[in-house]
Amino acid sequence: MANPGYGKRSVPGQRPRTNHDFAHLPAREAAIAAYLDRLPDGADISVKTLAKVMPYGQCALGTALNRLQKAGHLRRGRERLAGADGVRWITRSWWSRTARDDDWWATFARGDVPQPEPPPEDQARPAPTRSRAHILLAALGRTAPVMSLSAADCAELAPLVAEWFVRGADDSAVLHALTAGLPSPVHHPAALVRSRLTSKLPPEPVRQPPRPPRRILECAECGVPGRPEALADGLCRACRGAPPRDRAHPNGPLAAPAIRSYAAEMRAAILQKRQERTLA
Repeated sequence: MANPGYGKRSVPGQRPRTNHDFAHLPAREAAIAAYLDRLPDGADISVKTLAKVMPYGQCALGTALNRLQKAGHLRRGRERLAGADGVRWITRSWWSRTARDDDWWATFARGDVPQPEPPPEDQARPAPTRSRAHILLAALGRTAPVMSLSAADCAELAPLVAEWFVRGADDSAVLHALTAGLPSPVHHPAALVRSRLTSKLPPEPVRQPPRPPRRILECAECGVPGRPEALADGLCRACRGAPPRDRAHPNGPLAAPAIRSYAAEMRAAILQKRQERTLA
């Protein structure tokens, strides 16, 4: 296993494991991919560690990992994490059993990949006969005898109580709303409960969507970080031998201030990468 926070990370939305997941790869890459796929998240998948447990040298493993990256199963890069002790960048190796194209990886780096849907519930499992809301309504008569409800009333009003729970109310808050300041006499308990559950419904809490993590993917050949959309088959334009583009882009001509800023960022990234490799 790698140090905490490093190592293999599985991406969401993968298909279930089968015996033919890597049949499209050469024999060596397929064997390495099958081994990586069965490692738990957090496992160290560097070439030095893999060379100790697999019948391949570090050069062969490095070449195979680059080919897995080009095939869409692997991406290496860094992720920005903000914690109580400040902001730091963590080295990541993202793994996907399902081969992904460059557009998918660029979307993943932006944090826009949808989360997988939960698996369907087991139909053979018996559903609970009474929910939390139903139990609260059924016991309402113990707190206020004049508010005793029938089983049919409890089943009909339970969704209204469940909405209170969704908005953060607990049992005591619901009981207080239903039993405080009751009129005398109470002619229709179910109608009174419905009216109070509707009129006193607490406001829906404002939920801020979680901010997607910031990720930077690295070139499979030179290891220089760059924009995900600039990588094709896991390689930057320089390593692919592509001509420079005539627009403002890290891989094309830039104005002098932008060149100095980008060069400073690249020098810092390369220096940090070398320090990480030295420590490893």
